Amino acid sequence: MALYLREEDVERLLPMGDLIHALEEAFRLLAIGKAVNRPRDRVILGKEVLHVMSAGIREFGVMGLKSYATTPRGTRFVVLLYRIEDGELLAVIEADLLGQLRTGAASAVATKYMSRPESGSVGIIGSGKQARTQLRGVCAVRPIALVKAYSRNPERCAAFAEEMVQTLGVQVEAVKSAEEAVEGGDILITATTASQPVLRGSWLRPGVHINAIGSNWAHKQEVDIETVSRSHIVVVDSREQARIESGDLIAAANAGKLNWEEVVELADVVAGRAPGRRSSEEITLFESQGIALEDVTAAKLVYDRAQDLGVGQVL
Repeated sequence: MALYLREEDVERLLPMGDLIHALEEAFRLLAIGKAVNRPRDRVILGKEVLHVMSAGIREFGVMGLKSYATTPRGTRFVVLLYRIEDGELLAVIEADLLGQLRTGAASAVATKYMSRPESGSVGIIGSGKQARTQLRGVCAVRPIALVKAYSRNPERCAAFAEEMVQTLGVQVEAVKSAEEAVEGGDILITATTASQPVLRGSWLRPGVHINAIGSNWAHKQEVDIETVSRSHIVVVDSREQARIESGDLIAAANAGKLNWEEVVELADVVAGRAPGRRSSEEITLFESQGIALEDVTAAKLVYDRAQDLGVGQVL
């Protein structure tokens, strides 16, 4: 019988540190052919869209899919987790927070391999739900002491900064512009719904690492073409998916500033097949689309913890 797990269960059962470790292993398995990931597919009905993405990880014993529907009235997320051995449906998991956490954990894995180890400051553009888990992930793998945050809504940004001080125990300052947030940062994060670039390549200094996580539609950009062209290494969680929906990289490729064959997958970086950084002066860019491998890994962690603790509703 399947287990139904709600958002509050996910919040209780999915620690960021454990998720980062599990995702690192999942990407390694993907690199050596022991996991399969399929890109997101979308059914677009005007303003209503159904999104479906799937993956399987043999070493974890599970396969599954995430589906979510976006409408003008909101978005609902769910993961279905199956046992590989016999196809048994193990769990139905509400997956809004799960998606936020796995995106933050994926950026943490990228940050571990791509940023300078001594990186101690972050500049973040965006103050929504994804921004929260991005900071949680980065702070789990680097000795962050200072965060400068900017968003278009000053009140929301100030509340975000105060909340993150309490959550992370680091200094978080709300600043008045995106450029001010970026200035002096060792790690830069864009976590917005922007259609036009919010990060400019002219602002970048040598040695920075960028996690760009908001652009997963072909027509949207968070970072400008100069940011991509100045990046010595560009890494994605899935090249196949990025070619379909990474507006940041599609725009750069169309302008002749990016060669898709030089774009590296995070799985290859984790497995040691490709470098995440070659020198302290390089600018590195992680373009996160959010892939099903991450959802299935997170769902397996949640399910295992739920089984151990007797949490959830049996269907």
